[in-house]
Amino acid sequence: MYTTINEDGILNNYAAEPQMYYAEYPAIWEQRKYVLQGIFATLIVTALVLVGFSVS
Repeated sequence: MYTTINEDGILNNYAAEPQMYYAEYPAIWEQRKYVLQGIFATLIVTALVLVGFSVS
């Protein structure tokens, strides 16, 4: 942790900054997984909306 002291004796603590890195483009199998997750999430939301309409 990085600490500084100003002229009044007040401490300022700074968190350690993580090292930056660039994100990599997802692989084909990761892209397919994201598509399946999107389809599954859409089905769940659609089912919840239909249940909500049928109950009310």
